[in-house]
Amino acid sequence: MIELRPLRQFVAVAEELHFGRAARRLHMTQPPLTQAIRSLESTLQAALFERTRRSVALTPAGAALLEQARRLLKAADELPRLVHAAAEGLSGRLRLAFVSSIAYGPLPEWLRGFREAHPDVSLQLREATLDVQLQAFDADEIDAGFVLHAPGAAPPGFASRLVLREPLVLALPAGHAAVARRTLRLADVLDDPLVIFPREIAPSLFDAVLSFYRDHGATPRIAQEAIQMQTIVNLVSAGMGVAWVPESVTRLQRPGVEYRHVARASLACETSLLWREGAPPVVQRFVQHVQRQLRPQAQSRAKQGDR
Repeated sequence: MIELRPLRQFVAVAEELHFGRAARRLHMTQPPLTQAIRSLESTLQAALFERTRRSVALTPAGAALLEQARRLLKAADELPRLVHAAAEGLSGRLRLAFVSSIAYGPLPEWLRGFREAHPDVSLQLREATLDVQLQAFDADEIDAGFVLHAPGAAPPGFASRLVLREPLVLALPAGHAAVARRTLRLADVLDDPLVIFPREIAPSLFDAVLSFYRDHGATPRIAQEAIQMQTIVNLVSAGMGVAWVPESVTRLQRPGVEYRHVARASLACETSLLWREGAPPVVQRFVQHVQRQLRPQAQSRAKQGDR
């Protein structure tokens, strides 16, 4: 085992090519420095310097060691900063999952801001539905995740932060008779076949949609199930039925699809950020970053409420 101190002494001599100057640079006397270099040569079983009464020069072995010694010493000097950064959440790895709907909303801007503010954090992104995220949390494959659920129904057992509440709007085939109407009423679409996600990927929201139909005296006809919002919208475009989607999904423009708000329809959804209590500092950094992005939105809503 070679300790760092002999390497620092070696580098000083290699750079000065003079034992006296190297000793002064290291704030020590020359005899202990000479002995330390001899001891290092003995450990490595190689001569590091060619010495004469007039000069000191590196041997080929010394030149090879100098390059590696500088690299090792630089890495060692960086260790306190790296450890501090990790302890403060300024570096490390963040494994983040998200549902597709928030990718059409504020997530890209949040991620861009986080990368700019935390360049030493490695972001590993994974698109996944709620059921997949819960399994990934249990398997320690993700650190945090954005999930979609019915209002007030964030999954239990996690620390969570509500980040988005939005209405569900209706995606209709472009040729649907109700598209041309100035005001779309619920009665105009209650009997239409429904394209919806499977219950297992968002049970609270699935149940909320079905309860909404039952509360209005209708039994939904589920024509097709699909996991991804993009697939649901494509199926609507193909005329498979109508679909309730988060308002942010309206940014996904697909030929053959029209999005409409339905008069007096109270369907809504929420997106929450989940993480485990006691998560690494880098997770807390991300949570704080998201919370800072939400403050201007909350202030804007408060001002609108005062008008």
